[in-house]
Amino acid sequence: MKRSYLFFIFSQIVFDICLSFVAFYTAYELTLLSPHKGLNSFSTYQPEITFFIFILFFIFLLSHLYRHQRSAALLDEIYTVFKVTTLAMLVAIALITFVFKGNLDYQRRMLAYAWVLNVLFISIGRWLHASLQASLQAKGIGEDRVLIVGTGEVGRMILQKITHTPSLGYRVVGFATTDQKLVAGSIMGITVLGSATDLPQIIEENEIDEVIVAWPQATHQEIVGIVALCDQEKVGIKVFPDVFQIMASEVTIGDLGGLPLLTIRDVALRGWRVTVKRLMDFTFAAIGLVLVSPFMLLIAIAIKLESPGPVFYIQERMGLDSKPFPTLKFRSMRADAEQNGPGWTTANDPRRTRVGAIIRRYSIDELPQLINILLGDMSLVGPRPERPVYVNQFRRSIPRYMDRHREKAGLTGWAQVNGLRGDTSIAERTKYDLWYIENWSISLDIKIILRTIFNLFTDRNAY
Repeated sequence: MKRSYLFFIFSQIVFDICLSFVAFYTAYELTLLSPHKGLNSFSTYQPEITFFIFILFFIFLLSHLYRHQRSAALLDEIYTVFKVTTLAMLVAIALITFVFKGNLDYQRRMLAYAWVLNVLFISIGRWLHASLQASLQAKGIGEDRVLIVGTGEVGRMILQKITHTPSLGYRVVGFATTDQKLVAGSIMGITVLGSATDLPQIIEENEIDEVIVAWPQATHQEIVGIVALCDQEKVGIKVFPDVFQIMASEVTIGDLGGLPLLTIRDVALRGWRVTVKRLMDFTFAAIGLVLVSPFMLLIAIAIKLESPGPVFYIQERMGLDSKPFPTLKFRSMRADAEQNGPGWTTANDPRRTRVGAIIRRYSIDELPQLINILLGDMSLVGPRPERPVYVNQFRRSIPRYMDRHREKAGLTGWAQVNGLRGDTSIAERTKYDLWYIENWSISLDIKIILRTIFNLFTDRNAY
């Protein structure tokens, strides 16, 4: 393991232990501020606190929270810290009760404070540590030299992702081609170092740390062969999944009158789940409209004052079961923007107004779609709706594109929170949308909503 990896892991352990101790001390001070009986000095609780921190560290270790990782979603990290800290608190109380028996002064209020503050402090600490790690990796510290196997669309997409996200700490050294006609040259400025059959030699000569297989069309035998070649050298291996693996993330075994069948396609959002999702949509949309209505009024006045034309832009989109419905948006372009026909929005679009550029940057133009959600035409989370003219175009070129319309269109979606919005690949968006449809859950919807809020000020593809 690289020294930089060990540094990141060790520093994370130190962060967690120190912040846990600070959380307990803060809990003690908060308990002092409230009415209490028989609260001893802080030093008398140090054996129990030390024991708890040891339990916390041990459970974090068992939960694989001290592995080197390139990045982790903040919400996922908070949820994991919440679960593990809660478990550690329960285990520690049980063991401390057994070890110290009748000598333990519980102070339930202090323990409650300590539980909440441990979750809060450790979550913040892990976010700060991840930010520091990303900053260092962007400067080349802990950098991994990467070889991409595959020079097709997927290989290029991975290269773009790594190039645009230097905080991941990857540097693409070159490509290994799976196309025997292309054994030399360059792809997007990165050299093709040779054929995939020469992987051991390429890895050794270029000091490769990690191999990313970007060949989704490969058979299982071909993937196994590439992995076997990489295994001759001590490198990390990652494989980009094919469409089947993305779409059929869960395979269940059933039967048809005694005949075994594998279910590879199932719709998670049906039955009672539809009712729950509709109730959540209606509640959030109603509350949201009440809270933002004064702000929406100010936006409407600004639009009207800047340029002639209506405040709202009503556009036909396709939703559930491919049925068209009128979507509401704040007008962000000139009233004559589509006099020559529909056009795809691009960065720095000259048709935008000054107010329009601002509200599109922060997705404020889509706030009126809360009305669509209230009426039942849309959902808070789901595949983003497209215009019929584009749907007819995409359905002919993108496999399973129309399957997106098995569910209601959404104000935000899984593809959008993963950076696929604006002028990005429709094929990739479709894969994310179908994964969402087949893996829906209430917690996933909440996660997407929270990530959407966090992304409002960081998304570079909004225009």
